[in-house]
Amino acid sequence: MSLVGKKAPIVNAPAVINGEEIVENFSLDQYIGKKEVMFFFYPKDFTFVCPTEIHAFQEKLSEFEKRGVAVVGASCDTEETHLAWLMTDKDKGGIAGVTYPLVADSAKTVATNYGVLAGDWSYDEDGSLGFEGAPVAFRGTFFIDKEGIVRHETINDLPLGRNIDEMLRIVDAWKHVEAHGEVCPANWEEGKTAMNATREGVAEYLSSH
Repeated sequence: MSLVGKKAPIVNAPAVINGEEIVENFSLDQYIGKKEVMFFFYPKDFTFVCPTEIHAFQEKLSEFEKRGVAVVGASCDTEETHLAWLMTDKDKGGIAGVTYPLVADSAKTVATNYGVLAGDWSYDEDGSLGFEGAPVAFRGTFFIDKEGIVRHETINDLPLGRNIDEMLRIVDAWKHVEAHGEVCPANWEEGKTAMNATREGVAEYLSSH
């Protein structure tokens, strides 16, 4: 079930911040009333597609920050594993240089609440508890506004990396909607024409494109 338009599930878990410091009770609530949040899940530390996405978010971090958006990553690894990966050089498959927070969801509760866990627990005929699927997170991305409401979500399967520029486009579109009260049509980008959410507005937009 989609979280769009709903309050973002609570995040209260350990995290590594500033690329080097472990905190025990990291929460997205710290941003309410102050910043929007681009909260993304990735499957696993010390893997292959994941570092490309994590570095890509870091490369665009200044673009998110100048828009007043905090970037926060999460996986089902431990905070110690996050820290070890952050201490590993980029040329050795590490993510040294990443400065935004990485949440450690080792209990898998955050991924479960956001609907991105790539498997689930179940009981067999003998009453034994097992796990079916992969005990990692899909590549879920959630854009959360300053009131803590989810305004956008995408969930990619494990092998499908995401487009970070598209995440920035979503931010720009939301900022435009808030500032101007217009809606953003297909393929809208900053600087392009938006439209009024009326029949006349749609007709005017379509006739000019």
